[in-house]
Amino acid sequence: MRAMILAAGRGERMRPLTDRLPKPLLSVGGKPLIVWHLERLAAAGIHDIVINHAWLGHEIERALGDGSAFGVRIRYSPESTALETAGGIANALPLLGNAPFLVMNGDVWCDWNPAAAPALADSLPDGGAWMLMVDNPVQHPNGDFHLASDGRLLAQGEPRLTYSGIAVYHPSLFATVPQGAAMPMLPLFRQAMADGLARGARHTGRWTDVGTPQRLADLDAELRETAR
Repeated sequence: MRAMILAAGRGERMRPLTDRLPKPLLSVGGKPLIVWHLERLAAAGIHDIVINHAWLGHEIERALGDGSAFGVRIRYSPESTALETAGGIANALPLLGNAPFLVMNGDVWCDWNPAAAPALADSLPDGGAWMLMVDNPVQHPNGDFHLASDGRLLAQGEPRLTYSGIAVYHPSLFATVPQGAAMPMLPLFRQAMADGLARGARHTGRWTDVGTPQRLADLDAELRETAR
């Protein structure tokens, strides 16, 4: 299967670190955030990767090249201005093909194993979404969606969990997104949930949304300590 890493964001909360370097290239534990993703994908046997970019996208292409240094094949989906998540994915669909694909936010760190993705893709219905959910972090205490005991994701209900930024999507989920238009994911999530096409699972391992310089520093220190 193919995977897409979302790397087009400006990283406003990370400034000044992101004034000269796109957020996915910021280093933790001795390597860029996005390289952790690439290495995990390669180890899982997922070698065809699409990366979108906008802000300082040339730096991403220069750092990663064609992906051969990391055991993967990278194609790029440049955006003149960031198209948000749904818009960026829809814009990249010609590179992703007609089968379900894995999507990972370029600015999260997670120890979830993407080797689980192909089986999830095989069971995904047309228009469906499978989303990895995590316990609510301090900065997002109210969560996003309710994960029912049967694996369905619901817009309403308690308790709520936080969307990790890692998902498997059927390409037809993006059928209503105009090519080249900016659009967030939330309307598509809500429609998939209303149609009974959204499922998920709770990840109890390590996950960090690297949204601030302090979180970046904390994760870096933790990974370096773990590596000792």
